[in-house]
Order: sequence, then structure tokens, then C-alpha cells
Amino acid sequence: MAPDEDAALLPGLRAGDEAAFRALVRRHHMRLVRLATVFTGARARAEEAVQDAWVVVVTSLGNYSGEAPLGAWIAGIVVNKARTRAARDGRVVSFADMARAEAEGPALEPERFMPDGHWAERFGAWSALTPEREAGDRQLLSRVGEALDALPPAQRAVVLLRDVECQEPAAICAALGISEANMRVLLHRARVRLRDAAAALVEPEALPKRSTFGKRA
Repeated sequence: MAPDEDAALLPGLRAGDEAAFRALVRRHHMRLVRLATVFTGARARAEEAVQDAWVVVVTSLGNYSGEAPLGAWIAGIVVNKARTRAARDGRVVSFADMARAEAEGPALEPERFMPDGHWAERFGAWSALTPEREAGDRQLLSRVGEALDALPPAQRAVVLLRDVECQEPAAICAALGISEANMRVLLHRARVRLRDAAAALVEPEALPKRSTFGKRA
């Protein structure tokens, strides 16, 4: 979700506007549950952790400085709540160990990226707006959502924090207890998988004939 869209809700949120809060929850809730599941290991416990986090958001909004995007601030609260719940339930997760394991394996395919990290090949433009395209958009979102849920846990957490919640790399590394090198490897691998899932619908011929990312690292 674009940070400026969240920022537009801030006056209402600070004034206690329930409609603004409901809009914020609709925008972020499902992604935050995906993030919390990385630590809790179960959807039900993740839902509980996110609900706890929303209570903190409501009661602590006055402490939000605005230095980071609102979504990133909320995601940090969710990570803390999910870790606490996992520890309370006896499910101790070493995210650093999990991240190192996922970062091992075959190297990234360098030909797929520019030196600055952007894709070497971009999607072609969709056709003009038609009923078929609207259906395709929904199918694309569904496919990417499925691919996101299928990512290994550490990759899912990193791509959610970086590409969805717009957290800075340093903040992600601090929250997850991983090195910047591991964070970048995890992010690239997650992006490759998500792009391939989308490309299978948008431009099937653009997919590489052989990819090292068809299976989990």
C-alpha cells in the first residue's frame, strides 16, 4: 500500500475516526497476518498476534513520529507481537538461522537483473481496459497472492517488509536480526518467484526456460 495513502488517513486516525481505522485495517490486515505467520507458524495464532498489534496501534498512535511510513511502523509492532506469542506458545523461532538456510543454495541468475538491481526485462503493457483485462487483473492478484503464501518464511517476511510495507533495509535487518547481505539475497529470491508467478499469466514466453527457483532453496 502506498505510504501516502496511509498518510491521508492520519488526521482521521488521530481524531479517533472509526471509518479511517477500518480503512487502515482493510488495507493491511491480510498482509500483516502473512507476516505474523512466519513467526507463529499457524494462521490462528497469527490472527491473534495481529489483533493484539491493532490494539497497540490504536492506543499508541500518539507516539507515531512519522519518520517511517505508517505501514512500516505497524509492521514492526506486528513482528514484536508475533515473536512474543510464539515464545509464549513455546514455539521459539530463530529467524536468523532460518534466513541463513534460505539464503544458501544456487546463486541468483545475474542475467535477470541490471547492476542497480532492477529487472533486465520488464513486463509488456497490458491491453486496453476490457472485461477480459479486469478478469485478468483479478487472476493476476490471486496468483501473486498464492505465490506470496508459498514463499519460504524468511523470504516472505523480507519481501512483505521491503516491497509492501516500504521499510528501509536497515530497519528490516534490525527487526529480523539478519545481515544486509542475507536480506538482499532473500529479497531477490522472493522477487524472482513472485515475478515468475505473474509472468506465467502476463507473458508466459518471457519466463526463462530453466530457472533455479522452481523449488525452494
